[in-house]
Amino acid sequence: MPGVEKIQDRWLRGLLEACVLAVLQEAPAYGYEIATRFEDAGFSRPKGGTLYPILARLEKDDLVEPKWVEGESGPSRKYYSLTRSGVATADAIAPEWELFAKRVSQLVGQRERTSA
Repeated sequence: MPGVEKIQDRWLRGLLEACVLAVLQEAPAYGYEIATRFEDAGFSRPKGGTLYPILARLEKDDLVEPKWVEGESGPSRKYYSLTRSGVATADAIAPEWELFAKRVSQLVGQRERTSA
């Protein structure tokens, strides 16, 4: 059986879009910065091959808007910010997440009780 970290990484893959929107609700950010926020939260840092296609899909769906910003001492960075639709979507995720997490917790808790 894989370790807990591996299991959590698999769960997170299904929630990456919602988590990216949540990160961008706080402030515009560029890809590496977004990935670092996942790491700061205790998860593995998503690879660019995972994160950037999600950002491209969010851009295509008009949920994020990119903007190139000149670097002070390095290359330009592509910052992503939420569009109006992105803000509305991110706001709608919180209550849906609470309901989903509650249901999963009930199932997992039920399993633990019956196994004891």
